[in-house]
Amino acid sequence: MSNHFSTLDYGVFIGYGLLIIFLGLYVSRNKKGKKKTAQDYFLASRSLPWWAIGASLIAANISAEQTIGMSGSGFAIGLGIASYEWMAAITLIIVGKFFLPVFLKKGIYTMPQFLLTRYDNRVRTAMATFWLLVYVFVNLTSVLWLGALAMETIMGVPVFWGIVGLALFAALYSIYGGLTAVAWTDVVQVVFLVAGGLITSVLALSALGHGHGFISGFVELIHKVPEKFHMVIHKGELFIPDGNGGMRDAWMDLPGLSVIFGGLWIANISYWGFNQYIIQRGLAAKSINEAQHGVIFAGFLKLLIPLIVVIPGIAAYLVSQNPAAYGLEHTDMITRSDQAYPWLLHNFVPSGIKGIAFAALVAAIVSSLASMLNSTATIFTMDIYKNFINKNVSETRMVSVGRITSFTALIIAVFMARPLLGGLDQAFQYIQEFTGFITPGVVAIFIGGLFWKRTTSNAALWGAGLSIPLSFAFMIFLPQVPFMNRWGYVFLILAGVMIAISLIESKENQPNAIKFEKGIFHTDTKFKAWSIILMAIVAALYITFW
Repeated sequence: MSNHFSTLDYGVFIGYGLLIIFLGLYVSRNKKGKKKTAQDYFLASRSLPWWAIGASLIAANISAEQTIGMSGSGFAIGLGIASYEWMAAITLIIVGKFFLPVFLKKGIYTMPQFLLTRYDNRVRTAMATFWLLVYVFVNLTSVLWLGALAMETIMGVPVFWGIVGLALFAALYSIYGGLTAVAWTDVVQVVFLVAGGLITSVLALSALGHGHGFISGFVELIHKVPEKFHMVIHKGELFIPDGNGGMRDAWMDLPGLSVIFGGLWIANISYWGFNQYIIQRGLAAKSINEAQHGVIFAGFLKLLIPLIVVIPGIAAYLVSQNPAAYGLEHTDMITRSDQAYPWLLHNFVPSGIKGIAFAALVAAIVSSLASMLNSTATIFTMDIYKNFINKNVSETRMVSVGRITSFTALIIAVFMARPLLGGLDQAFQYIQEFTGFITPGVVAIFIGGLFWKRTTSNAALWGAGLSIPLSFAFMIFLPQVPFMNRWGYVFLILAGVMIAISLIESKENQPNAIKFEKGIFHTDTKFKAWSIILMAIVAALYITFW
């Protein structure tokens, strides 16, 4: 596609970039006579308020995976893919009430540290290694690749240089400033992300409305492609391209009621409850109330995300069926689902506003990159370097190691992005499938460790060790099982194995078992009230688009 960026677009985009870099460096500058400690660098001095936590959670979560990848899945499948967002809102309530109080009480830096306090060093090291590999070879690479693909589509930037540019942007402030820089710039990033995303959606829907406004356009969209507006997809109901010239059943990606009562819960609980680069914001809260209010705020923001990323994908699908009917006589065709969002941005966002919309896209990408880099550095420094290489490491040395780790992870991801993701049609689904190899084990280990006092360290180690082989076995020998269902089946098997091993090994509670103090799960009235409202809205959405 040709580049239709105006001078104003470039000015807006460059201004956004300079603002983020300046803000990141400013908020994380060293105070006079004081050097950064590990707590300053990795946990923002444990000083984050609720609104910064909520904004940062969403900025860390919404990246190219959602903006490009989920929009691509919206193009291929429809609104059903929004289950990842709306069910996550409910998951955040559970995280705020039952998980964060325990983690904050422990005063930990990382999720593997919790596993050390509950189990032993073997479990901690196994999971730290798994997470580092996933962050570098799945998360960082996918965000860089999808972001660069968007830059190529919109601005004509070659993919490799787009990858390099995005990596440098994230590195400029996050590697120096740590979580302080990441969290506070995320507050600004989320404003760009939501505002820019809504602008793109409104303009696209307005075009569908033929001059009668975006609401009319939304009605047109539902009327013209009703098959794209079902939250629960039944087997044989919808067929989508398989990326190899054929068609496959969309039920394999979103298997019916599994999005409400099944395997999706395994992915959501693992991601929002035990994933370092998400939960790290909660660990950095100034108090448990701030942390809980922050996750509720994030839950409400999650309700908006499908409007920002899924609806544009569905709109692109409708327009691409007959571009001339919507004023696009001469336009490139969409040949791959993940081109939907950049294509829409290119064709429907006018010059002058395109810079804002593109800044929103890049905000989503860069904020996630920065978060992943910081969490990769946190786990390596606290769980590998301090544990095995230098047990007496100083505070300032830990900060240096964190920066070196971030830089190294970024370099690896830059050169591995194309080989790993270059040939995929729906990268979002790829990410869900392959991160799903370890999520059943993660949930089994943490849930067992948190809520069953008899779970042994050997049982947890078996849970960690069997998660990937079992998932591979399901994928190879039972390919007809949707990967979302596989998460649930593997979790149940692992839970059974862990229970059996624990019962065989010991008839008593483990000495490291979590002891819940009276009132630890108490929440204030605001948290309870907003939780009820949030659950009611999600229920209404599912009833409306069943």
